[in-house]
Amino acid sequence: MIPNLISILRLLLVPVIIGLIANGEWRLAFYGFIAAGLSDALDGYIARAYDLRTELGAHLDPLADKVLLVSTFVTLGLLGLFPVWLVILVVTRDVMIVGGILLAWLLGAPMAMKPVALSKLNTVAQIVLAGSALGVKAFDLDIPAVLSYGGLGVMALTTASMGVYLVQWLRHFPDETP
Repeated sequence: MIPNLISILRLLLVPVIIGLIANGEWRLAFYGFIAAGLSDALDGYIARAYDLRTELGAHLDPLADKVLLVSTFVTLGLLGLFPVWLVILVVTRDVMIVGGILLAWLLGAPMAMKPVALSKLNTVAQIVLAGSALGVKAFDLDIPAVLSYGGLGVMALTTASMGVYLVQWLRHFPDETP
Protein backbone atom coordinates (compact mmCIF):
# COMPACT_ATOMS: atom_id res chain seq x y z
CA MET A 1 0.00 0.00 0.00
CA ILE A 2 2.72 2.54 0.94
CA PRO A 3 4.78 1.95 -2.25
CA ASN A 4 1.64 2.46 -4.36
CA LEU A 5 0.86 5.68 -2.50
CA ILE A 6 4.39 6.92 -3.18
CA SER A 7 3.96 6.12 -6.91
CA ILE A 8 0.65 8.01 -6.97
CA LEU A 9 2.28 10.99 -5.25
CA ARG A 10 5.04 10.87 -7.87
CA LEU A 11 2.37 10.99 -10.59
CA LEU A 12 0.77 13.98 -8.89
CA LEU A 13 4.16 15.71 -8.67
CA VAL A 14 4.60 15.62 -12.48
CA PRO A 15 2.29 18.56 -13.31
CA VAL A 16 3.92 20.56 -10.52
CA ILE A 17 7.40 19.93 -11.97
CA ILE A 18 6.24 20.73 -15.50
CA GLY A 19 4.55 23.92 -14.30
CA LEU A 20 7.74 24.97 -12.51
CA ILE A 21 9.78 24.34 -15.66
CA ALA A 22 7.29 26.26 -17.81
CA ASN A 23 7.46 29.20 -15.37
CA GLY A 24 11.26 29.20 -15.33
CA GLU A 25 11.44 28.12 -11.69
CA TRP A 26 14.45 25.98 -12.48
CA ARG A 27 15.72 25.31 -8.95
CA LEU A 28 12.33 24.27 -7.65
CA ALA A 29 11.82 22.12 -10.75
CA PHE A 30 15.24 20.53 -10.21
CA TYR A 31 14.49 19.77 -6.56
CA GLY A 32 11.05 18.43 -7.48
CA PHE A 33 12.60 16.19 -10.13
CA ILE A 34 15.18 14.93 -7.62
CA ALA A 35 12.38 14.25 -5.12
CA ALA A 36 10.49 12.29 -7.78
CA GLY A 37 13.60 10.25 -8.56
CA LEU A 38 14.24 9.53 -4.89
CA SER A 39 10.61 8.52 -4.41
CA ASP A 40 11.03 6.02 -7.25
CA ALA A 41 13.95 4.42 -5.44
CA LEU A 42 12.10 4.57 -2.11
CA ASP A 43 8.91 2.88 -3.29
CA GLY A 44 10.90 0.09 -4.93
CA TYR A 45 12.98 -0.44 -1.80
CA ILE A 46 9.94 -0.54 0.48
CA ALA A 47 8.08 -2.93 -1.83
CA ARG A 48 11.02 -5.36 -1.96
CA ALA A 49 12.25 -5.06 1.62
CA TYR A 50 8.84 -5.48 3.21
CA ASP A 51 7.33 -7.79 0.60
CA LEU A 52 4.70 -5.23 -0.32
CA ARG A 53 4.76 -5.84 -4.08
CA THR A 54 1.37 -5.68 -5.73
CA GLU A 55 0.05 -6.00 -9.27
CA LEU A 56 -1.12 -2.39 -9.08
CA GLY A 57 2.36 -1.31 -8.05
CA ALA A 58 3.90 -3.28 -10.90
CA HIS A 59 1.93 -1.04 -13.27
CA LEU A 60 1.90 2.22 -11.31
CA ASP A 61 5.66 2.49 -10.82
CA PRO A 62 6.66 2.28 -14.50
CA LEU A 63 3.67 4.45 -15.45
CA ALA A 64 4.86 7.15 -13.05
CA ASP A 65 8.38 6.88 -14.52
CA LYS A 66 7.09 7.17 -18.09
CA VAL A 67 4.79 10.10 -17.32
CA LEU A 68 7.58 11.97 -15.52
CA LEU A 69 10.21 11.34 -18.17
CA VAL A 70 8.04 11.89 -21.24
CA SER A 71 6.52 15.07 -19.78
CA THR A 72 9.93 16.40 -18.80
CA PHE A 73 11.55 15.53 -22.13
CA VAL A 74 8.71 17.11 -24.12
CA THR A 75 8.77 20.27 -21.99
CA LEU A 76 12.55 20.62 -22.16
CA GLY A 77 12.39 19.95 -25.90
CA LEU A 78 9.78 22.67 -26.39
CA LEU A 79 12.05 25.05 -24.47
CA GLY A 80 15.02 24.15 -26.69
CA LEU A 81 17.11 22.31 -24.10
CA PHE A 82 16.81 18.99 -25.94
CA PRO A 83 16.86 18.51 -29.69
CA VAL A 84 13.49 17.62 -31.21
CA TRP A 85 14.83 14.33 -32.62
CA LEU A 86 15.78 13.15 -29.12
CA VAL A 87 12.36 14.01 -27.69
CA ILE A 88 10.66 12.20 -30.58
CA LEU A 89 12.86 9.14 -30.03
CA VAL A 90 12.16 8.98 -26.27
CA VAL A 91 8.41 9.43 -26.77
CA THR A 92 8.29 6.95 -29.67
CA ARG A 93 9.96 4.23 -27.60
CA ASP A 94 7.45 4.58 -24.78
CA VAL A 95 4.48 4.75 -27.17
CA MET A 96 5.84 1.65 -28.95
CA ILE A 97 6.10 -0.29 -25.68
CA VAL A 98 2.62 0.66 -24.48
CA GLY A 99 1.15 0.22 -27.96
CA GLY A 100 2.74 -3.21 -28.34
CA ILE A 101 1.30 -4.37 -25.04
CA LEU A 102 -2.15 -3.05 -25.95
CA LEU A 103 -2.04 -4.56 -29.44
CA ALA A 104 -1.02 -7.96 -28.06
CA TRP A 105 -3.89 -7.76 -25.61
CA LEU A 106 -6.36 -6.77 -28.36
CA LEU A 107 -5.13 -9.69 -30.49
CA GLY A 108 -5.92 -12.07 -27.62
CA ALA A 109 -2.27 -12.78 -26.83
CA PRO A 110 -1.51 -10.63 -23.77
CA MET A 111 2.10 -10.36 -22.79
CA ALA A 112 3.90 -9.18 -19.73
CA MET A 113 6.63 -6.70 -20.58
CA LYS A 114 9.17 -7.12 -17.85
CA PRO A 115 11.90 -4.49 -18.02
CA VAL A 116 15.23 -5.83 -19.19
CA ALA A 117 18.54 -4.59 -17.79
CA LEU A 118 19.13 -2.42 -20.88
CA SER A 119 15.75 -0.76 -20.35
CA LYS A 120 16.56 0.00 -16.72
CA LEU A 121 19.90 1.48 -17.77
CA ASN A 122 18.07 3.54 -20.40
CA THR A 123 15.66 4.87 -17.78
CA VAL A 124 18.55 5.82 -15.51
CA ALA A 125 20.30 7.59 -18.41
CA GLN A 126 17.12 9.51 -19.25
CA ILE A 127 16.68 10.52 -15.61
CA VAL A 128 20.31 11.65 -15.38
CA LEU A 129 20.05 13.65 -18.61
CA ALA A 130 16.79 15.34 -17.62
CA GLY A 131 18.12 16.03 -14.13
CA SER A 132 21.35 17.39 -15.59
CA ALA A 133 19.44 19.72 -17.92
CA LEU A 134 17.40 21.00 -15.00
CA GLY A 135 20.57 21.37 -12.92
CA VAL A 136 22.32 23.30 -15.70
CA LYS A 137 19.43 25.77 -15.78
CA ALA A 138 18.90 25.83 -11.99
CA PHE A 139 22.50 26.65 -11.17
CA ASP A 140 23.35 28.59 -14.35
CA LEU A 141 26.09 26.16 -15.35
CA ASP A 142 27.93 26.41 -18.65
CA ILE A 143 28.56 22.77 -19.52
CA PRO A 144 26.96 22.13 -22.91
CA ALA A 145 29.01 18.95 -23.39
CA VAL A 146 27.03 17.25 -20.60
CA LEU A 147 23.80 17.72 -22.52
CA SER A 148 25.33 16.94 -25.92
CA TYR A 149 27.11 13.75 -24.91
CA GLY A 150 24.32 12.80 -22.53
CA GLY A 151 21.87 13.19 -25.40
CA LEU A 152 23.95 10.91 -27.59
CA GLY A 153 24.14 8.32 -24.82
CA VAL A 154 20.38 8.46 -24.29
CA MET A 155 19.88 8.17 -28.05
CA ALA A 156 21.99 5.01 -28.20
CA LEU A 157 20.37 3.40 -25.15
CA THR A 158 16.85 4.36 -26.19
CA THR A 159 17.37 2.96 -29.69
CA ALA A 160 18.90 -0.26 -28.37
CA SER A 161 16.12 -0.66 -25.79
CA MET A 162 13.52 -0.09 -28.49
CA GLY A 163 15.14 -2.83 -30.55
CA VAL A 164 15.11 -5.30 -27.65
CA TYR A 165 11.42 -4.71 -26.98
CA LEU A 166 10.59 -4.98 -30.68
CA VAL A 167 12.35 -8.35 -30.87
CA GLN A 168 10.51 -9.55 -27.75
CA TRP A 169 7.21 -8.45 -29.21
CA LEU A 170 7.86 -10.11 -32.58
CA ARG A 171 8.92 -13.36 -30.87
CA HIS A 172 5.70 -13.32 -28.89
CA PHE A 173 3.77 -13.76 -32.13
CA PRO A 174 4.76 -16.85 -34.09
CA ASP A 175 4.90 -16.55 -37.83
CA GLU A 176 1.35 -17.05 -39.03
CA THR A 177 2.10 -17.70 -42.67
CA PRO A 178 0.77 -21.05 -43.94
